[in-house]
Amino acid sequence: MTTPLLSETPRRSARPESSVRDLAVVIPDDFRLVSGERLAAVHIRARLIGPAAGPLVVVGGGISAGRCPDVTDAGSPGWWAWAVGAAAVVDTSRLRVLALDWLPGGDQDEIVTVTPTDQARLLALVLDALDAPVVDAFVGASYGGCVGMAFAQAYPERIERLVVISAAHRAHPAATAWRGVQRRILSLGLASGRADEAVALARELAMTTYRTAEEFDLRFGSGEAPVQAGGDYAVCDYLTDRGRAYVGATSPQRWITLSDSLDRHRVVPEQIHCALTLVGFTTDRLVPIEDIRALAQRVPSLERLVEATSIFGHDAFLKEREVVCDVLETALAPLFVARPQEIAA
Repeated sequence: MTTPLLSETPRRSARPESSVRDLAVVIPDDFRLVSGERLAAVHIRARLIGPAAGPLVVVGGGISAGRCPDVTDAGSPGWWAWAVGAAAVVDTSRLRVLALDWLPGGDQDEIVTVTPTDQARLLALVLDALDAPVVDAFVGASYGGCVGMAFAQAYPERIERLVVISAAHRAHPAATAWRGVQRRILSLGLASGRADEAVALARELAMTTYRTAEEFDLRFGSGEAPVQAGGDYAVCDYLTDRGRAYVGATSPQRWITLSDSLDRHRVVPEQIHCALTLVGFTTDRLVPIEDIRALAQRVPSLERLVEATSIFGHDAFLKEREVVCDVLETALAPLFVARPQEIAA
């Protein structure tokens, strides 16, 4: 009996205007990563939200994001709930929105070498299973932006528009340095049998790179010193809390794999031919605005470069609703003009 390439489970949507289909797409036995390695997973988990017809928009976020941008399985807000949903700027009552879980999965217990191009190839398998040859728009932020650029480079005939937020054409060496320390913390935790503590500590360090010095000053600048050396300052209490909350969200092996994947990101801007919108935040230390400007100068089909400031740094794509919504509204507007008959259906 032939194994079906696609299985799906309809779900009751928390937003009645949108249908939700959970997808499990089989990874072919001969699929190999760019490194030549194999994934332990046998399925790609994805979610398709929205009407049966209409423009197809792929949405991808950071390495902690997944197939639930609007609402999680538990009914809580997804990782981009204010941007994706019925009547949101990425309107699931009019658009078909596809999101997938980055591989390897959350239960990954081995370290594998995965590139953003590998994630793009996995996305192509999902599109093939859906009989969807072309993505009308790909909206990618952080790691999702890297995957979006990799997809546009690898499959130029399969994408019409690309919106990239807080990502450039390469990983900056300073960002690699910070992530490299995180990976060594995680490796030390695995070697010493203290994986949970390592995940928490690596998350603490990561938070200091996602946000800005200005935000930490505003929130903790007036805090008093602890009574004795070795005690926690207010900012340290905050980071400790954020680290503990992240334990269980991912395995150390998966984090090492996807963190390394970020540092392998590199595309040739001249090979991205679809209509491109770029958004960069001048306070982002992980993706310096100079890199995004350089990307803008080299791509052949730039539609818009938006620069903004934010006290949230790299996390601005999760926090700066007004800026992001304005950009997405403009970037996605041509989809509604191009297919009025599908949107009305």
